[in-house]
Parts: sequence; structure tokens; C-alpha cells
Amino acid sequence: MDSPLARGAANADAAPTHDDVQAAHRRIADWIHRTPVLTSATLDRMSGAELFFKCENFQKAGAFKARGATNAVFSLDEAAAARGVATHSSGNHALSLSRAAACRGIPCTVVMPRTAPKAKMDAVRGYGGEIVICEPSLEARERTLESIVSRSGASFVHPYNDARVIAGQGTCARELLEQAGELDAVVAPIGGGGMISGTSLTCAALTPETRVFAAEPEQADDAWRSLRAGRIIEDDAPDTVADGLRVSLRPLTWHFVHRHVADILLASETDIVDAMRLIWQRMKIVVEPSSAVAVAAILNNPSVFAGRRVGVVLTGGNVDLDKLPWTQPV
Repeated sequence: MDSPLARGAANADAAPTHDDVQAAHRRIADWIHRTPVLTSATLDRMSGAELFFKCENFQKAGAFKARGATNAVFSLDEAAAARGVATHSSGNHALSLSRAAACRGIPCTVVMPRTAPKAKMDAVRGYGGEIVICEPSLEARERTLESIVSRSGASFVHPYNDARVIAGQGTCARELLEQAGELDAVVAPIGGGGMISGTSLTCAALTPETRVFAAEPEQADDAWRSLRAGRIIEDDAPDTVADGLRVSLRPLTWHFVHRHVADILLASETDIVDAMRLIWQRMKIVVEPSSAVAVAAILNNPSVFAGRRVGVVLTGGNVDLDKLPWTQPV
């Protein structure tokens, strides 16, 4: 018999279409922000490109994950919604799903690794989510979550391997293209691949000439290795300051990555921290390390982006202010 997680992931079986992205945008419009697009003369000069920053750090719950989580929660029928939702997440999906569940008035349980940032745990609790702590590995997350779903009957909303979630994330690129106009390239961080999948889906439908690049930490480079091997290569619990990017691709996100992503560009831990600090200093906005990976990748590859109009997704701004990375050893 299939596991409860496999049954709960039925919505991930079929890849979403652009029609799903359009439906998601209508469904979630009243529950999310249409985030601004900012520019920076300093970062344009440093990169040699014209950069357009889609600021999902200003999103509800502080991250783009609010889009996919909200779409998934409000896609549930009344019977399923009454049983609540559950997931595993190191942070932004956890707090975004908790917020979306609170908006609909249903329970939410989140399995979080003990290494998850305190600020994100606090946010989950603040939205009314119940946290169950586990060891920091994908196997531990899934085993713990399976017991919760078996007991409660809650709907499993995967952080990224879910068509509803990917369709929701695709609304970010839809807005970016409306706000900035046609772009030569879009760069977004990659962990499990939900954002990059939604971005690829939207760009392929609306501006097929736009090249989509993913940015990944060198110390969590499983997507980079997967793209070159032509198959998913998993890396369980990698160690990187970009805590939101410590997870591996899954079949649904791999569907988009290997078909649509032009390349995956890597950034060292030092590059990530330097880029994060640069954004704070020059743009006067708060972003988390995972967001800064995209900027680090652009600055590391000037020949790829020089003279181009480039969209950059700043994916979130949930930072533990007591543990800023430039005050910690990298």
C-alpha cells in the first residue's frame, strides 16, 4: 500500500501548466503582496548588467513561499481543509503554510529540523502552527511527517514537489515580467526547485527567449551535479549558510529543471555572505543568505550577464538578527 505521504502528494503527479499559474494568481491575489521590483546603480555597475530585483523579502511571511503555500491551502476542498495541512520544512515553507492555514482557519503541523533558524520557528508558532522537531536529514523529516499524516489525516503539502505549490511560485515571475518588461535572463536560487520550476514555466509561456538560470551554494551543489549527470543526485543535509537551499530536487521539479534551466551557477559561502551584506548596505533591504546566492552567482559570472536585462528573485528576508552570518565563522 502507498504511504500516507505518497497518497497526500497526489497533486504532484502531473506537472502544472501556465493555465494553473494564471488560476493560482487569481486564487491568491487577496492573500499576498504584489511585491516591488527595485534597481541598484551600484549592482548594475558591479555586474555590467541591468538588474531588476523582485523583492519577495517583502512578501507575506517574508518569503516567496507564501505564494505556493497559499495556493495549495485554498485549493483544498472543505472536507480536506477541515483535517488541516502538514509539511516538513527548514523554515520559509513552514511559516508560509502556517500563515496560509491561519488565513483559512484550519490547523497546520510542521516538522522542522532542530537546526532550523530560531526566527523561522518563532514565526511558525506566531502564525499558530504546531512544530514537531526532528534530526536535520530528509529521511528524518519524511519519517516524522508520515507518522503525523497517518494519525491526523492532514493533507501533505510538499515544500516544492507539488503542482499547486509550483503554480503558486510561478506567479512571482508573472509579476516580474509585467513590472520590468521582457528580460534576457532571470536568476533565482535553487534548493528543491519550486521557485525555479515556477519561473521556468512562466517564462516559457510568456517570454520563451528569456533564459532561466539557477544559483546554488557550492556546498549544496546537488542540483548542479544533477543537471550535468542527467538525473537527480541527492545530497542529504548539506552544510551551507543558505539554510533554505539544503534540500534536493524531486521528480516534479526535475521535470522543469532539466528541460528549461539554461545553467546552474555556483557561489562559495564567502561569496554568499559578501553578496548578502552588499545588498543590505547598498539597497538598504533585509534579505536572507538564500536570496543572496543569486546575486553572488551573477557577480561571479559577468560574461554571462554583461549588457543584459536580468531579473533577480530575492526570495526571502527571514533572518535571525542575533546570528548575522558576517558575525559568525563561515
